[in-house]
Amino acid sequence: MAEASSPTAAKQGGMKALAKDTAVYGLSSIVGRFLNYLLVPLYTAKLAAASGGYGVITEVYSYVALLLVLLTFGMETTFFRYVNKEGQEPMRVYSTTLLLVGGVGLAFVALVLGFLPAIAEALDYADHPEFLGMMAVCVAIDAFQCIPFAYLRYQRRPLKFAALKLLFIVLNIALNLLYFVVLPYLYQHAEIRGFIELFYHPGYGVGYAFAINLACTALITFFFKSELTGFRWTFDKKLARQMWTYAWPILVLGIAGILNQTADKMIFPRLVEGQEGKVQLGIYGASVKIAMIMAMITQAFRYAYEPFVFGRQKDNDNRQTYAKAMKYFLIFTLLAFLMVMAYIDVLKHIIGRDYWEGLKVVPVVMAAEIMMGIYFNLSFWYKLIDRTIWGAWFSGAGCAVLIAVNVLFIPTYGYMACALAGFAGYATAMTLSYFVGQRYYPIPYPLKSMAVYVAIAGLFFAVMQWGAAYVDTLWLRLLLNTACVGLFVGHIVYHDFPLSNLPVVGKYFK
Repeated sequence: MAEASSPTAAKQGGMKALAKDTAVYGLSSIVGRFLNYLLVPLYTAKLAAASGGYGVITEVYSYVALLLVLLTFGMETTFFRYVNKEGQEPMRVYSTTLLLVGGVGLAFVALVLGFLPAIAEALDYADHPEFLGMMAVCVAIDAFQCIPFAYLRYQRRPLKFAALKLLFIVLNIALNLLYFVVLPYLYQHAEIRGFIELFYHPGYGVGYAFAINLACTALITFFFKSELTGFRWTFDKKLARQMWTYAWPILVLGIAGILNQTADKMIFPRLVEGQEGKVQLGIYGASVKIAMIMAMITQAFRYAYEPFVFGRQKDNDNRQTYAKAMKYFLIFTLLAFLMVMAYIDVLKHIIGRDYWEGLKVVPVVMAAEIMMGIYFNLSFWYKLIDRTIWGAWFSGAGCAVLIAVNVLFIPTYGYMACALAGFAGYATAMTLSYFVGQRYYPIPYPLKSMAVYVAIAGLFFAVMQWGAAYVDTLWLRLLLNTACVGLFVGHIVYHDFPLSNLPVVGKYFK
């Protein structure tokens, strides 16, 4: 009994809880992203690269990502901070957060719809302003849903969280298949064409992607009935001011962070104008999708890590736990990097053949995503000591570097400059956060061990690149790459993750 209540046992229990929640969130995120990837071959097959259609999707969703950050304005993290604070009533915090985010969303929708023609003209969508209108409503609903989703995480209910995320994706895919495959096929039959035209017009094309997204997002709201009822809706003005004081630097951080991910897709059409800009942006956007497995892992880790960190901030051993979590995060993201690069010859079939010329950006984008994940892990030091303004400075510096590289080099190097800009931006933010954080909230990260993993991963990546250049036979390349991945896994098992620690089957290993 004494061992069960010891600090070591408590720490192990905390790490197991983090691993369990990360597994559930990760499964929903990975499966969900995998299912969502089905839209990439669908869109790239039905929207030829030369049409620029996928470029439209890439550009519009880059604005959506930025708007989602603006409309949540740091309230997810702020909610976790205040709902775990002593003296705060959790439901009062939750209700105030809901009303804040919901009110801002309603004001945003009214503003966009009131000035929609002018906004569409400015963004070169005058022919289809409804694209922007639909996505404005969609992102406002999405922002509001972030708070009930955060509440599910606070309640440690990952199963409902995962179920709703997957429901949205499955429904979204089903409707996309209906409008991009089934209905176009049925439309070819003259005897039923009149009926099909009641709800499908072949010339609308990419517009259906936005309409489907709006319909699915709106539907998910109805599944939050139990999270939006059964308590008294209260708006605490004093609490709202305190939360805003805490949140606004996170908002600035979030803006800079999302610009690190989307600014290239906003800048590119301004520097490479006309149809060619849409075509090249589509190729880049489709290729980047292959690299997004790193974003899946980072997002899954974040969903479990935020409530875990804020819930353990009073523990005496928390810094050791954060250091260990960082190391494991790096290990498994490097493994994901090697696996994607090992089987890129297979994974490239996710996108249409006329988009393959953009595959050269994949390793650069994945490396940038690893640094973004490390930066996210590093960022908790200033959140825990309520100095979130530091995050704004770090992300702002990274964003400035990213924008500068894009503006200076896109005219010469095209979308490859976008990938390199992301790498440079995240590297800047990560480096600044580490050195300043070690001064104000030092955490004993195992840098030597982590550096060894980076070096080994870099060596195996170089071997894979050599094989891609000099080994012509596909199965030989895959065999070589599989050997590299196997050796990396062997190093992990030998040094940091013995098989005896695995659940269920671990008892068979010593």
